[in-house]
Amino acid sequence: MNTPQYRFCPRCAGRFEERVLKDGEPERLVCGNCGFVFYLGPKLVAGAIFEIDGEIVLIQRAIEPGYGKWTFPGGFVERGETAEAAAERETLEETGVRVEATGIIGLYTYEGQIPAIAAFAARAIGGEPRPLDETMDVKGFPRDALPWDELAFPSTEQALKAYLRWNLAARE
Repeated sequence: MNTPQYRFCPRCAGRFEERVLKDGEPERLVCGNCGFVFYLGPKLVAGAIFEIDGEIVLIQRAIEPGYGKWTFPGGFVERGETAEAAAERETLEETGVRVEATGIIGLYTYEGQIPAIAAFAARAIGGEPRPLDETMDVKGFPRDALPWDELAFPSTEQALKAYLRWNLAARE
């Protein structure tokens, strides 16, 4: 394990130790005082790909990572929230558009990266697109004119390509 980001137990404030609990698994943070095991897992991000007037709506990020680049709206799933609800909430917060998640496009994970990204297809059900929280711009792109060279993340490209394939298959 790399140098742990956490040094003290959230239950008793005892000092964490790094231990292998089961052969073949990575070292875990274990409290030397009470034995609590602190599992470090990925954070889930949920986003929505949707269209208005036949154009895929993307946001231009106003924060790092990916400042100034394009992606679909999304953000971290809160404790107790479904991934679909998070995608809908984040879309409203970033674009002013209310959407309804209609199906999962894909789940994207990358070695060495903390977030796992769940991309959902969605349909717009209200509101007007406008830049809001963490967003410089909100713009609709025709399917054949997506800004491939200006996308914020590998997951953005992979999810958009999967969305396009998914829609093509649904139309056939």
